Amino acid sequence: MNRQEVIEKIKGVIFDCFPDMAGTELTEESVINTETAIDSMGFVLIICKLEALFDVRIPERQWQKLLTLGDVADAIMKRLPKA
Repeated sequence: MNRQEVIEKIKGVIFDCFPDMAGTELTEESVINTETAIDSMGFVLIICKLEALFDVRIPERQWQKLLTLGDVADAIMKRLPKA
C-alpha cells in the first residue's frame, strides 16, 4: 500500500467518524485537532479505528506527536509490513 492510499483511507475514517466534515478539504499539512475541530476523544476514536483498519499499533505516548494528517500517515506507514 502506498502513502497516497494510506492518506485516502485516513480521510475516509475521519469522514466516517465525523460526517459533518464531509466536503472539508484535508491535506497532509492539515492539523487534525485544530483545523478540523476534532476534540481529543474524537482523535482517540480515529486512531483506534485506524489501528484496526491497518492492523497496526501506535503507542499512546506517540499520539500527542501526531498533529497533522501527514504525521498520522507517517506513523502508519512506518508500522505497515514491508512488501
